[in-house]
Amino acid sequence: MRTPPATIQSSPLVALRNVGKTFPNGIRALAGLDLDVRPGEFLALLGPSGCGKSTALRIIAGLSEPSEGAVEWPRAAAAAESESRIGFVFQEPTLMPWTNVFNNVLLPLKLKSEPAGKAAARVKAALDRVGLQSFDRAYPRELSGGMRMRVSIARALVTEPQLLLMDEPFAALDEITRFKLNDDLLQMWQALRTTVIFVTHSVFESVYLANRVVVMAARPGRVFSELSVDAPYPRNQDFRTSPAYAASCRRASAALAQAMAAGGEP
Repeated sequence: MRTPPATIQSSPLVALRNVGKTFPNGIRALAGLDLDVRPGEFLALLGPSGCGKSTALRIIAGLSEPSEGAVEWPRAAAAAESESRIGFVFQEPTLMPWTNVFNNVLLPLKLKSEPAGKAAARVKAALDRVGLQSFDRAYPRELSGGMRMRVSIARALVTEPQLLLMDEPFAALDEITRFKLNDDLLQMWQALRTTVIFVTHSVFESVYLANRVVVMAARPGRVFSELSVDAPYPRNQDFRTSPAYAASCRRASAALAQAMAAGGEP
C-alpha cells in the first residue's frame, strides 16, 4: 500500500508564504519560510533545536501570528473553518490531572457544545483508535508516559481534524515505546487519511514516518532542503532494517548537516 492518493492533488491544504516571526525580545525565529502542505501527506519538519519548527506549527494552528508573510488555506472557505479542523499534539501530554481519561478526551467536544450522546460515541471511537478503550476511567497519574501521550493523541483526533499537528510528541519516551507509537501513528494516519505535520529532530524518526521530509536551517528558520521517502506503506520493522531506510537516513543526515553548517542567516 502506497501513500494515500490524496497526496498527489496539486492544490495545497495549507501554505506558508514568506512567513517570518520576530518575538518582542528581538529573537528572529523564522524568516522567509515558504512551505506547501499537500492534502493527505505525512510531512516531517526536521531541524536542530531552536530552528523555529514549533513556531511554524503554532502559526499554522493560529496560536501565534506571523510578523511577516501569510498563512493560506486554498481549500477552506474561511480561516475560522480551517482552524476548527486542526488537531494539535504538544511535546507534553498536557492532560488535566484532576479528571479521568474519558473527560480529558471529551474536552474539545465539550468546548464545541457537542451533544452528549454523539460526543460520548466519538470519545469511545478515539480511545479505541489509540488502544485505550479499557482505560477510560483511569486518571493520568495511573498511566505510563506512553499511555498519557496516547490520550493526548486521542484528544486531538476526537474532533476528526483535517490537519494533525504534532510537536515532537515522542521525544521524551524510551525507544521501545517510541517505535511502537510510531507504528500506531502510521496505522491511524492510513485509516483516517488526515494530513500530518510532524516536528522532530530525529533523522531516523522523520524517515520512518514521513513521505516527505523538510529540512529547516538554524534560526531564523526557513526551508533549507527537502527529500521524498518513496518507501511504500505500511512500514514496519522490515523497513527499519532495510537498505532503503539506511540510504534515506544518510540523505537526511547529510541534508541536516549542510543546513546546520549554513549558519543562522538566510
